[in-house]
Amino acid sequence: MEIVFVESIKSTQLALIEGIREGKIKAPFAILAQFQSAGVGSRDNAWQGQKDNFYLSFALNANELASDLPISSASIYFAYLMCEHLNSLGSKAWLKWPNDLYLGQEKLGGIITTKLKGTFVCGIGINLINAPQNCAVLDIQISAKTLAQGFLKSLENLRSWKEILSKYSLQFSLCKNFSVHIDGKELSMARAELQNDGSIIIDNKKVFSAR
Repeated sequence: MEIVFVESIKSTQLALIEGIREGKIKAPFAILAQFQSAGVGSRDNAWQGQKDNFYLSFALNANELASDLPISSASIYFAYLMCEHLNSLGSKAWLKWPNDLYLGQEKLGGIITTKLKGTFVCGIGINLINAPQNCAVLDIQISAKTLAQGFLKSLENLRSWKEILSKYSLQFSLCKNFSVHIDGKELSMARAELQNDGSIIIDNKKVFSAR
């Protein structure tokens, strides 16, 4: 996969989406930035990161991914693969449903995925060196470029959704100590049940994402 390295950008995610829509970029393709001034977070929140952290967005064609991957759970799929890659390097990062990376009780990063026709565009932000108050910094030392190259290389090993979900289901119990925002309400995940399509049953309702 081609990776473009930039020093500063408003948003790797939006730049990649715009490039694909205009026909200037074709998947597979990735952008890694040293600084991001107007990143895109969950629930349309802005994410202004600090310099020298990890800001990666990549695009993959749908036919380059597992055929059983539910579109609605693409962020869980990519987030778990990143979490697994970090674990292989010695980190204790874990995935808080549906798309947040955590270390212990503190947020380490987040993932957001957009589908444009036959292309998935995924953005990943991780506090590599600096973190806002009450957030975590990655517990291993690695450069952004090395992390990006290793993670994108791992994507070449096509993994089924069934395999990823089976592994993540063992980790999901860690989420039960937290709450999640659904339709503007904060709900405890203590009794949340993970479903085969990556959604959860919570408060007698099936949901696919926090919002």
